[in-house]
Order: sequence, then C-alpha cells, then structure tokens
Amino acid sequence: MRSLSNIFWLGTKELRSFLHDYVLIGLVIYAFSFAVITAAQSNSQELHNASIAIADEDHSHLSHRIAEAFMPPLFQPPQIIAVPDIVPLMNAGKFTFVIDIPPNFERDVLGGRYPEIQVDVDATAMVQAGLGAGDAQQIITNEISAFLSQTEQVPLSTVNLVVRIAFNPNVTTSWFTSVMGIINNVTMLAIIMSGAAIIREREHGTMDHLLAMPLTPFEIAMSKVWANGLVITVAVGLSLYVVVRAILGIPISGSIPLFMVGVVIYLFFATAIGIFLGTVTRSMPQLGLLFMLVFLPMNMLSGSNTPLESMPSWLATVMEASPSTHFVSFAQAILYRGASFSIVWPQFVEVAVVGGLFFGLALWRFRSVAAQVN
Repeated sequence: MRSLSNIFWLGTKELRSFLHDYVLIGLVIYAFSFAVITAAQSNSQELHNASIAIADEDHSHLSHRIAEAFMPPLFQPPQIIAVPDIVPLMNAGKFTFVIDIPPNFERDVLGGRYPEIQVDVDATAMVQAGLGAGDAQQIITNEISAFLSQTEQVPLSTVNLVVRIAFNPNVTTSWFTSVMGIINNVTMLAIIMSGAAIIREREHGTMDHLLAMPLTPFEIAMSKVWANGLVITVAVGLSLYVVVRAILGIPISGSIPLFMVGVVIYLFFATAIGIFLGTVTRSMPQLGLLFMLVFLPMNMLSGSNTPLESMPSWLATVMEASPSTHFVSFAQAILYRGASFSIVWPQFVEVAVVGGLFFGLALWRFRSVAAQVN
C-alpha cells in the first residue's frame, strides 16, 4: 500500500511538471489536433475536383454524352474549348485534363472503325494526373459501351461486375490518414515524454533527491509511466471524439473505449522505450538523436504506412515481434472494421507480454543507473 501511495504522489509531481512545461503542452495539443487535421486534409490520394476541358470536334450525341459524364466530385464541370486553345491553356495551368474528340467520331464508332480520342494530361499535378487518366478512360469506355448497347441493342457484357467497398465506400484518404496520425503520435509522444522526464530529473539534480528518499527505482519509473500515459490517453480520447468525429466528420466504426484499453496496454511498451533511452542518454539532444533512430523504423515498418505483406518475408517476421505492429493492427481492426474484444484480445495479450518484457529491461537499466548515481 505504501508503494502505491508513493507511485501516486510521484505521478502527481510529474503531472505538475508537465503542466508547467508549456512547450511540451503545446506539442501534445499540436500532435493530436492540428497535426491530425493536416495529415487528413493535405495528403489526399483520391481524385477530387480535377479541372477538365472538352474540345468537341464532332458535336454528336455521343460526344455530348461523353462530356456530360465528367461530373463532380471527381471532376469539375467540363469547359468547352477550341482545339487551338488546348496547348496555351494547359501551358497556363488552366486545366489538368483536356479531352479532344475528333470529327466524325460517332460515325466511326458505329461503323466499327475504332476512332481515337486524345486525352491530354498535365502531369505536373502528379497524383491527380495518375488517378484521373484511368478514371477518364473508364468514363469514356463506359459511355461508348452504353451508347452502342442502346443503338444496336447489344448487351453491355455477359458478366455484370459489382464492386462493393467495405468500411470506406468512397476510398477517402482522410478516413485512413487521420486515425493513423493519432496512432503514430501515441508512440512518438510516449517515448519523448517519458524519456524527457528522466533527462529532466538528471539535469535538474532532482534524481539524487529522489534516490535519497525511501523510494525504489520501480516506484520512480512507474510514476512516470502512469502520469505520462494518463496525459496521452486523455489526449487520444479527445482527439478521436473532437478532432476526428466532430471537426473532420470521419465516422468511427468500432468502440473507442475498447481502443483506449489497447492504448493503455501499449503505453507500457512505448513509455518503457522512453525510460530506457532516458537512462542511456545524458542530455535532451542525445535523446532526440536516439529517438529518431528508434521511432522512424518502428513507425515506417509497423504497418501504418506499408502493409507487412509488401515487406520482405524476413523483415515482416522481425516486425511481428514489435508491439507497434500489433498496436496498428488492432487499432485498424477496432476503429475501421468495428472488431470486438473477442477478435483483438490475442493482440492485446501479445502487446502486453512483449511490453512487459521490455518494461522489465528498462527497469533493470534504470536500477543500474540509479546504483551508479548512489
């Protein structure tokens, strides 16, 4: 009971230190608000409101159908331009796509002569150019097929392919990047805050005072884990409810409280890394350098940016031992697919076991450093 009391009061001391560190408070607020909004809105991977013009040299029923098929939200309403204006307008950046329909296009289609439509693309808008070229081809092909089926009473196809996209019907990038931004920031801030807490004690000389008291290294380390973990847990909950749901309007399919339980379990691992790095380094600049070496591989190889299936088999096997991989996996399962506890509990256990082992390693290192100080 005395040990729990010591951990509690030491943790409240950490919270008071955090509340007086305005730079760290600003970092937490930014990481779970503006950074999430920026990641959701500035990294779009789908075609949206692409500018397009039509140079219609045929003026037929089919050419009008093709022009009317380009509609929002993929494309802006098409502008009709003359053929000589194509190059000047594209050089001026007025349009990303220009569809040039040649003369006698409808007659040649009906005659089976396979006429060509020219699609000019401004590839300086790289993402929209790559996506829009395929969308434009599909739209034109569908309109020609529908026109021929109505004109010559030919069925469109013997196979009717129906595509249904689960969990994200419009394949909106922000639905993915916003939540992944929160997940990545959990790891980042847990390492930084817990490691900075150790460095701050050593730089200010208060570590000597703590060790001179009737306190154990376990109590000191656990106080930093629960205090910093509480700050991050509250920030994650507010970010999901306020930023993701209310401001961005992104639906969450699963249970946020269940996800928060997983966050608490994962924080034992992430804060243990911070404590371990705090005992290895002697200053904040050194902590920052080691943080980059540890966080970037964990972030890039956890599955939040690249699926494990796309990695070499040996690397995917290695990353299966990392709690960050399982954290990303059960976060996606809960928040995207609405998975229940019966589905994600094995990953909870894996994160807890590996996180506990690493916390034991960090505690052993912390005891060694404390013994050297004494």
